[in-house]
Amino acid sequence: MLEDLVTPAPKVSVPEGWSPSVVFDGDGGEATLPAVEGDNPVDIEGFLRDAGINPDEIDIVGEPRISRWQVARPFPLEPAWHTAVRIRWRRKGVTKDLPLLYSLAKKTKPSIVKTVAPGKALVVLWSDLQVGKVDHRGGVEQMIQRVEATQERLIALVKKTKPERIIVSDVGDSIEGFQNVADLHQLATNDLSLMQQVDLFTSMTWTLLKSLSKYAPITYLSVGSNHCQFRVSKQRVGNATDDWGIHVGRTLARLSKEVGLDITFHEPAKHDESLAYDVFGDGFHVLGMVHGHQANNPNMIPDWWRKQSFGKQSVTAATVLVSGHFHHLRVQELGSTSRGTSRFWVQAATLDNGSNWWRLNSGEDSQPGLVCFALERDTDFTGTVFKL
Repeated sequence: MLEDLVTPAPKVSVPEGWSPSVVFDGDGGEATLPAVEGDNPVDIEGFLRDAGINPDEIDIVGEPRISRWQVARPFPLEPAWHTAVRIRWRRKGVTKDLPLLYSLAKKTKPSIVKTVAPGKALVVLWSDLQVGKVDHRGGVEQMIQRVEATQERLIALVKKTKPERIIVSDVGDSIEGFQNVADLHQLATNDLSLMQQVDLFTSMTWTLLKSLSKYAPITYLSVGSNHCQFRVSKQRVGNATDDWGIHVGRTLARLSKEVGLDITFHEPAKHDESLAYDVFGDGFHVLGMVHGHQANNPNMIPDWWRKQSFGKQSVTAATVLVSGHFHHLRVQELGSTSRGTSRFWVQAATLDNGSNWWRLNSGEDSQPGLVCFALERDTDFTGTVFKL
């Protein structure tokens, strides 16, 4: 029988899951392109544009996945090979994951620090970014733009002042979190997941440290804060150092050690929420640091410091106390040092997207910025600060 001489071609269908499609998942998504025959080029950009995605505004994540299969054709034609491509994509500037961060770290070479005038330290108050928060100044993209512009101004200040060392103080509330305020509220106002918040803050801070390390050795300080604390139903869980900001500091320490950058890292003792750092190692300038949520309003911070000193807590010997939490710049002269000169409290400004709750209730809206000040060896601090 003639029909027995030819084996029917098997029915070949498109593999499951490889139908053309575009799937969105917030800040990125996945696209499966239509199959092309043979060695025809795959028009990824054209497909994305037809789907309403601007290829110039996204990054392809990882390697594209490729599937090949045969499609039967009428006799006497041979079956044809078809190829489809699947890509993962992410909007540019939204976030970086830690595997990418580690790959960036491995490419980082130790910097050769430029010659500087000795005896000057620049203190940078890296405060209240609250990464992931959406408010009246925008979302993650606006926050990233603000931070990048501020970093440029900071580098310009470093070049101008030529400090012998730089102290980067993570004063807290680096991420927005999800357990800080009323239940469910942050589920509606955040534009990043908890993991994305931590990754993005880590990436931005690592970029900052790498840039600053070209000019001077760095000391990085971190303390616990209300938005970063490990919390369940708004209640703190664990020790005072069970905190996302402190966790990021430890991650940065590992990265710094891996690539050999001249950065030292300090955090509070296990059960403390504040720390003190002797800037020049001679007891002259002792920098105290606390987030500030320990007080109900900024006017209570001076009294909190006095009580801490009476109880011989971490900031007892501090000659300058820095804090965050209250989102506005404030400099206040308080008490006296062992030399009979003034102590100062410096309240940091914020880099976040604003606080609509505070603006609507108080009518006030402080402007974002990065607060910095210089400390000079054997010279008393007199309250001069920069807001970038």
